[in-house]
Amino acid sequence: MSRRSKTLVLSLALVGLGASAPSALALVRAKPHRSASALPMARRLAALPPNELGRIPILEWHQVVDADGSYKVSRERFKAELTELHARGYVPINLSEMLDKKIDIPAGKSPVLFTFDDASPSQFRYLERGGALVVDPSSAVGILLDFIKAHPDWKAKGLFCALPAASVGHAFFGDKGIDGQKTAWRFPKLRFLVDQGFELCNHTLWHAQLNKFSDAVVQEQLARGALAIDSALPNYKIRGLALPYGIWPKNKALAYSGVWFDKKAKRDVTYANEAVFLVAGGPARSPFDPEFNAKALPRVPLQGGTKLTPTLDAMDKPGSMARYVSDGNPKTIAR
Repeated sequence: MSRRSKTLVLSLALVGLGASAPSALALVRAKPHRSASALPMARRLAALPPNELGRIPILEWHQVVDADGSYKVSRERFKAELTELHARGYVPINLSEMLDKKIDIPAGKSPVLFTFDDASPSQFRYLERGGALVVDPSSAVGILLDFIKAHPDWKAKGLFCALPAASVGHAFFGDKGIDGQKTAWRFPKLRFLVDQGFELCNHTLWHAQLNKFSDAVVQEQLARGALAIDSALPNYKIRGLALPYGIWPKNKALAYSGVWFDKKAKRDVTYANEAVFLVAGGPARSPFDPEFNAKALPRVPLQGGTKLTPTLDAMDKPGSMARYVSDGNPKTIAR
């Protein structure tokens, strides 16, 4: 280890890691951050010391369309955001890596979690070409997969928060001919995403504002949302819920777990969410931070006039919002 840092081996209890963490994690204390705002990007990245208690941006996109607007970003802007993240040393991770405290990325890199809400056709469209289905390269999934192909240091990771029965075609990325999407394509799209390496999360059945409904309806919304994903991917483990509008049910505990009786199948359908996503709140704490709370994860919404760059600039500065920077060793926690 360089002279710039020293290693302190602490008990798991001191760093709040829990029993599932590796049994001998070291806490590496790096030299204080140097101001790098005036340096070129490559030198700025090199100047960032390891800090695995730093913040992780959980980015939130909705529609990826022709032009920016409310809950919308343009395709060109989406491409530019991916390019900026890559240039600034960010690497996509999955929700499971955060929850399991297994963030294994190269030294000097920072994790970012992509989330896509509402399952609109703009996020994932199929085209029929010669009797086969191909991903529309102008959809968010198409743009992201093309970017990953051109940048092999990135992998297909991110979280799609799905709606099985929302209006205006927001039903597992489109149906009934809306935006050219067929109902029969919905389940294959979910399977395709998981096969690529992405993950799925619950977003209720049809984007219900949960505080307006009884406990029974809340549980039905979440259970049927999970049940619909299970219909496409039997036994798929859903680990997260994105709250519609960022609004909690009156009984907050029902966001985490509950049960609904399926009269048709004559059985109980249960659900359980380890993580619950808010609609905003800024970059999230590291899962190695003792104050990390998966049950209320803040996000960075990207739409209209809300840009990515100011958040990333703020995270490149020292302080409580400084970014997570990997030391390249998953068995240590650098700070």
